[in-house]
Amino acid sequence: MTKIAIFSDSHDNIWNLEKALNQANEMGAEALLHCGDMNAPFIVKIMAEHFSGPIHIIFGNNEGDGRLIQTLAAKYDHVTHHGDYAELALFDRKIAMIHYPEPALRIAQSGQFDLVCYGHDHTQHKAQLDQTLLVNPGEIMGFMHEPTWGLYDTDSGEFLWVTVA
Repeated sequence: MTKIAIFSDSHDNIWNLEKALNQANEMGAEALLHCGDMNAPFIVKIMAEHFSGPIHIIFGNNEGDGRLIQTLAAKYDHVTHHGDYAELALFDRKIAMIHYPEPALRIAQSGQFDLVCYGHDHTQHKAQLDQTLLVNPGEIMGFMHEPTWGLYDTDSGEFLWVTVA
């Protein structure tokens, strides 16, 4: 059973981020996706130092220094920054990541992916569109809603929200 942790909208809340990273490790996540709005570049370092599996990140609309975020990501062999959009092949699953809900829906409707992840509105969302699962893991930040992240099982295709505790 292979699991992928899905984060979004951490907005510099290092305390919730570290808790979520610890939970992801404890729950056996083997890869980590961050759907944007990390904010400060130091968030990349925190993720890289607290999670040893592959980490895939994209830009949100509130990144403080995009160039430095990319420079820091490049310093870690297990971290890949994809810019605004990512298409991944992980654990026999085709996955797309984009920060915004509207294009995420269109990408999911294409039927080309097993999983499409997004963030931006800080609101948990899960919808099955034929073979594609469209998810928003909620926000790590904990500003608008209770802080949550998502755990995706690549074998079963099941997704669950995890409350940051």
